[in-house]
Amino acid sequence: MKILFSALLLLATIPAWAGDARIIDLTHSFDAETVYWPTASGFELDIDFRGMTEAGFYYEANSFRSAEHGGTHLDAPSHFAEGRQHADEIPLERLIGPAVVVDVTSQAAADRDYQVSVEDFESWEADHGKLPDDIIVLIHTGFGRFWPDREAYMGTAERGAGAVAKLHFPGLHPDTARWLVENRSINAIGLDTPSIDFGQSTGFKAHRILMEQNIPAFENVANLDQLPGKGFEVIALPMKISGGSGGPLRIVARVP
Repeated sequence: MKILFSALLLLATIPAWAGDARIIDLTHSFDAETVYWPTASGFELDIDFRGMTEAGFYYEANSFRSAEHGGTHLDAPSHFAEGRQHADEIPLERLIGPAVVVDVTSQAAADRDYQVSVEDFESWEADHGKLPDDIIVLIHTGFGRFWPDREAYMGTAERGAGAVAKLHFPGLHPDTARWLVENRSINAIGLDTPSIDFGQSTGFKAHRILMEQNIPAFENVANLDQLPGKGFEVIALPMKISGGSGGPLRIVARVP
């Protein structure tokens, strides 16, 4: 009865949260085409049973295998910072709340190795006001339009360790990550590319700077072109993997 009551209470809150707003799914589906880091294993779905049972009713069940970091997913702070929060330890307050979009599509179209600058954030603030405290920041590079074409999206369709040096996609400049942690207060950050650091990064400094401060990241976020610059909310709930450095993420936005 307690479980049933909790489920009914959750269902009752969904219409109130949605209201008359649009709910935008910011998550790519997980399937055989899902983009993963060149050194990671991809998503596999095995059918355990699908069909009519001997008892005369239909039944379906599957098993799946996946690396933590692929598709639309969470990078927990422990991914690049020893002793920081794992996937199951991140406070929900960091994953749910007001969000903004910083649009760098024109810069990324001109340079697929573009690194988002402090000036990009200052330009956003010139239009929208100072970045609010405890905000979720989403960076729109425009690369989501290439999904799931690995070569167009990542710069190479090759797999294995040798392919990492051939990655080309935009990311956050480490100086910008440092500016954010020293001058602003953000709860989380995400973007529509495979990594917070740009494809040619070897030191992953933006990851390290953010995650040292327990700031999680969302990668391979979908449909950022459907969001305004500000004035919307995000719910980003990862698989709650105990001790995980990340995991598959279902992220949605509520746009009034």
